[in-house]
Amino acid sequence: MNFTIPRRRFASAAVAGLALAGLLSACGGSGSGSGEDSSGPVTLDFWGWANGQEAVVKAFNASHKDVQLKYTKVTDQLTMQKQLTNAVKAGNAPCLVQNTGEYVTSWVSQGALADITEYVEGEKGKFNPGAWTTAQVQGKFYGVPTSSSPNFTIYRTDIFEKYGIEPPATWDDFIAAGKELKKHNVKITNYAGEDPSTLEVLAMQAGAHWYSIDGDAWKVDFQDAGTLKAAKVIQEVIDNDLNSKLSFADYAAVQRNYDNGSTATRQISTWQMAGMVQNFTKSFGDWALSPWPTFEGEAAKTPAGTNLTASVTLVTEDCESRQQAAEAALWMSTDTTAVKTMASPETGNGVMPALADSDTYVPEAISEKLLGTNYAPAQKVVKDSLGTVTTDWTFGPNWTAMFTEMQAGWAKVVSKEQKVTDLLAHMQEWTVKDLKSRGISVKG
Repeated sequence: MNFTIPRRRFASAAVAGLALAGLLSACGGSGSGSGEDSSGPVTLDFWGWANGQEAVVKAFNASHKDVQLKYTKVTDQLTMQKQLTNAVKAGNAPCLVQNTGEYVTSWVSQGALADITEYVEGEKGKFNPGAWTTAQVQGKFYGVPTSSSPNFTIYRTDIFEKYGIEPPATWDDFIAAGKELKKHNVKITNYAGEDPSTLEVLAMQAGAHWYSIDGDAWKVDFQDAGTLKAAKVIQEVIDNDLNSKLSFADYAAVQRNYDNGSTATRQISTWQMAGMVQNFTKSFGDWALSPWPTFEGEAAKTPAGTNLTASVTLVTEDCESRQQAAEAALWMSTDTTAVKTMASPETGNGVMPALADSDTYVPEAISEKLLGTNYAPAQKVVKDSLGTVTTDWTFGPNWTAMFTEMQAGWAKVVSKEQKVTDLLAHMQEWTVKDLKSRGISVKG
């Protein structure tokens, strides 16, 4: 699932009339910052929303004398974007903020983030390739990756066994399984009307590039071959009524739907399993993992994840103590105890770390209670998916506004008021027009 924020107006001064290189570089100089005087430690404000961060901050402060973190827990990712927008405008943003990969380019385009490349570029070997790309724009780093996003299918073994269905290896298999389940009043998936991330991740897997950089301009393409391939799968699911249509606004109802067996599969990452464990009452032990379905004839490839999975710790332009902030972010992403705290669904969010040896944390990031006897084989599925994550997806500078616009159209797709291809045609026209209105050079 995906939570997004309302459209916000980007500061025109950060984008208008600038060449691409300038557009994607934070402004020079330091802002209000969080440094203390020379007689005491440097104190860095850190905003985040993830479970477990308080414990990580406490451990950091206990092990560092010269730098201390002052943690503020924000309600959720939605609230973070709103509060950070206000803080950036006021010139008093915290030094460190938790965020997610798709917002990095947008924040850079506003001049809100500091270039910390010199402090982090030598740490590349500690991180896995998929996660390493999330904190950079045009080769410059604005933060440190905190999590990676192995993606896979979780499915109800009892339902699949009852009706003689194999876990879908391809999207064609997925549709065929959905048609069989439909005969028994079971849906194979859920498409929330407010959440077009399904289209995003399938397009990503299919090799699409909604945004790319072409010379000194952005290239926009919502109708490339990969996107159309993804659209075909989604359209077949919708046309054949293979999907539930439950909104994540009623999260408990969505979870009951899975727990009761009304919907039999999800394409997820590790962190969503924590929500299942916390809300289920009936189906513990009835779930198993299988690889993310492939497109027919293609090798395994999984999307890099959407906003709540590809997390980063960003350093803001307002931070005076950027080196200390970068080093604190690196510590939180690499210290063994900190990583274990965040990886566990009990002490943290059940997120996979961004580290090169992420696979060693798999047993702690998935739930034996949920999977039962399927717990051991599930570990291999997760480990294998870490090696197939997409690394060439680019988030555009107006991603937030674009995604908000796509939400409205996606609701009409789910309700069968328009086709997926109608939405894509609209998004192509709308995105090009929106970028031009911001003074951003664009092709498409």
